[in-house]
Amino acid sequence: MTIREQVEAMEESTLSEYASLSKNAVERDVFEEFCDIRPVYQRDRDRILHSKSFRRLKDKTQVFLSPQGDHYRTRLTHTLEVSQTARTIAKALRLNEDLVEAIALGHDLGHTPFGHVGEHILNIICPEGFKHYEQSVRVVEILEKKGEGLNLTREVRDGILNHKSTGNPSTLEGKVVQLSDKISYINSDMDDAERAGILTEEDIPIAYREILGFSTKERLNTLIHDIIRNSMGQPDIIMSLDVRQAMRDLRKFMFENVYTNPAAKSEEEKGKRLLRELYEYYSNHLEELPEEYRNMIAHKGHSKSRVVCDYIAGMTDQYAISQFQELFIPNSWNII
Repeated sequence: MTIREQVEAMEESTLSEYASLSKNAVERDVFEEFCDIRPVYQRDRDRILHSKSFRRLKDKTQVFLSPQGDHYRTRLTHTLEVSQTARTIAKALRLNEDLVEAIALGHDLGHTPFGHVGEHILNIICPEGFKHYEQSVRVVEILEKKGEGLNLTREVRDGILNHKSTGNPSTLEGKVVQLSDKISYINSDMDDAERAGILTEEDIPIAYREILGFSTKERLNTLIHDIIRNSMGQPDIIMSLDVRQAMRDLRKFMFENVYTNPAAKSEEEKGKRLLRELYEYYSNHLEELPEEYRNMIAHKGHSKSRVVCDYIAGMTDQYAISQFQELFIPNSWNII
């Protein structure tokens, strides 16, 4: 018996009856021989972790564009916090941690430079539209490994696609990530807003704090425990009505007071114009796209607009800025 088979047997004997067992995973689109050490979801997790798209998350905006300080979240630190929260819940509920972690690490791979403002502008200018959760799936299916994709299992891709609020993940592990994403960004973004001086703890309505807690730590503790307590032994991931409503109200409060706050969004119009200019430039100069992107148009039937969006969405904040400077800002003359 291989190590992988031993791990699969351990999953079957220890995980919840509602967990997604690695041995029951839906096959990959392209058949591969099984690893002798790692079950399929662990293998998927490793592929995402070692991907170029994952590494680029460290230089992509979470909420605050070009913040002055080292302690603000990036898209990468947000992703790691989602993974940590989701694994805590999954372990307590005896769900498949490898599947949870793979979904969590991959859920935001399709995010653009400059956070949601980048997603917003690409959705406007790209004829086919643009949604980061759809782009995350496109990254792992098509764009990674120079057009080969990562060939992930269907359960991982389903969880990535359905992590949005209106999504309906097919596994409990996917549902855990879906809630963990909201828990993480609401609380971490509140923490960053307080660090930026946009809000104080006392600005949060007392009704929400009385239910969820009077600090970021207390709120995280309340939300995680509520999910575990209400989902234990259940075929679904459940929150109590009062805690779920308080979380929704707090999310609405964040949109009204942080996500649209001028201090957090003061640079967004610049980001929009920058990405629009880059889109128009590369749409008219396809020959300047990297070879792997040109091949997608010439040999794989992808539309020009979609491939240009792929290229821009994959950029980090700083790379997008440097490309804009190179293309549109005159260089200083070297006069001897």
